[in-house]
Amino acid sequence: MLVMKFGGTSLATAGAIERACAIVERARQRDPVVVVSAIGDTTDQLAAAADSDLERGRAILADLRNATEATARALVSEADADGLVARVRAVFEDAAELVGRAGSSGLEQSAELDALLACGERISSEVTAFALRKRGVTATHLDARKLFVTDSRHGGADALFEVTKQRLRAAVPPVLAAGAVPVMGGFIATADDGSATTLGRGGSDFTASLAGAALDAEEVQIWTDVDGVMTADPSLISSARSLDVLSLLEASELAYFGGRVLHPATMHPAIEHGIPIRVLNSTRPGGRGTLIVKHPPESAQVVKSVVYKENITLIDIYSTRMLMAHGFLARIFAIFERHKTSVDMVSTSEVSVSLTVDRSDKLSQILSDLGEFAQVKATPGKAIVCVVGERIRYTLGIAARVFQALEGIHIRMISLGASRVNVGFVVDEDHLAAAVGRVHAAFFPELSRPPGASQQ
Repeated sequence: MLVMKFGGTSLATAGAIERACAIVERARQRDPVVVVSAIGDTTDQLAAAADSDLERGRAILADLRNATEATARALVSEADADGLVARVRAVFEDAAELVGRAGSSGLEQSAELDALLACGERISSEVTAFALRKRGVTATHLDARKLFVTDSRHGGADALFEVTKQRLRAAVPPVLAAGAVPVMGGFIATADDGSATTLGRGGSDFTASLAGAALDAEEVQIWTDVDGVMTADPSLISSARSLDVLSLLEASELAYFGGRVLHPATMHPAIEHGIPIRVLNSTRPGGRGTLIVKHPPESAQVVKSVVYKENITLIDIYSTRMLMAHGFLARIFAIFERHKTSVDMVSTSEVSVSLTVDRSDKLSQILSDLGEFAQVKATPGKAIVCVVGERIRYTLGIAARVFQALEGIHIRMISLGASRVNVGFVVDEDHLAAAVGRVHAAFFPELSRPPGASQQ
C-alpha cells in the first residue's frame, strides 16, 4: 500500500489534476491511497472570505465557485459534469452559510472557521475522484472528516491516533480489496466532541503521514512542485539541487525553519512507525525525489541545506534583576505560553534575553506583560537563516565558516540548536537573499561554480 499526497500546487489547474491522476494510475499495482490538498489557492481564498465583511466575503466565494466549476467541467465527461458541479455547489452553499453566519464581523478562530476552511479539501477530493474515474480508474471518495479524529483545538488540532487508526483500518482496506482507489481530503478532521477541526495550514502532509502510519503503508509520497527537499530555496538559489536522503531530525529542522516542502509535524507519525516518506515533483514524476527515514546511511556531506524564515520579529529583554536570579526565564516564557505564541530562537546572557517570534498578532500584549519587570524592545523586519545537517554536531568550524561567508552582513543573533543539527542566525530581511546565497556557496561550492569552470 502506498499513500500519495498531492499538494495545492500539484492540483492548481485542470491540467495539473489530470497529471496527478496519471501518476496515481501508474501506481495502481501498489494499492495507492490518495490524499489531496485544496485546489490551488482555495484555502487562502476561503480565509480571505472569512476575514472580510459579508458583501466582500460573498463576492470572494462567488468568484471561487465559478473558477472551481470551470475546473471541474474541464476534467470530466459531459455526462458526469452536472453531477460533479452539483456536489461542488453544495459545498459552496455550506461555505456561504458559514460566511453569512459571521455577518460583518468575520470569523474568529473557531469550529465555524475550520468548517469553512475544510470546504477546499471537500471539493478537491470529490473532483479528484471524478477525474480518476474519467481515466478509467475506479475511485471511491472517502470523507476525511469521518476518519480523522482530533482534540478540540481549532486551527491546528492534534490527532487522536488510536481512534483515527481504527476508523482508517475499517474504511480503507475494503475499498482497496474491491479494486478501487480511496481518495480523501487532507487537513480536515472532526474533534472528539463532534466539532469541525483542521490540522493547521499545511496539514494535508500530516494527514498523509497519519494515514501511512495507521495503515502500515509501504511508503508515504508527498507530491509537490519541486524535485524533493533542496539544498536551498530554488527561488533564491537557482543552482540548488535536491537531496537524495535526509534523516527525520534533519527534515524536521528544515521544515520548522522555513523549508517550504514539508509541514513541520508531517514526518513523525509515519517515520516513528517505520514508514519512509518520499518527496517528489508532480511535474517531473520520473525523478527520484528525496527519501526521509529515521536512520539514513552515514553521509560525508556535513551541511544538507540552507533554509530561512521571513517576517521575524526580534525581541530583546534586559533587566539587572536577572543577574544571579532563578525563575527569570520561566517568568518570560510563561508570558509567551499565556499568549500561545511560539518562540523560534533564544540567546541569553547574564542580564538579557534575545528571542524571535514569527507571529505578531499578540505582540503588543506580550510586550506589555514583559515591560512590567524588564526593559523590552521589539524589532520587526528580520529573517532567520539556518544551516542544517546531522553531522554538524561532529564537525568543528561550521559556525566559523558561516561567519566568514557573512562578512559585511550584520548578524543580530546566532544560535547553535540544542539538537546540534543546525546553526541559526538572524539578519535584516533586506540582507536575506545575500546571506542565503553566500552561505550556500560556502557549503556547496560545486553548485556555485560557473558551468565549465574547473575545480581547484
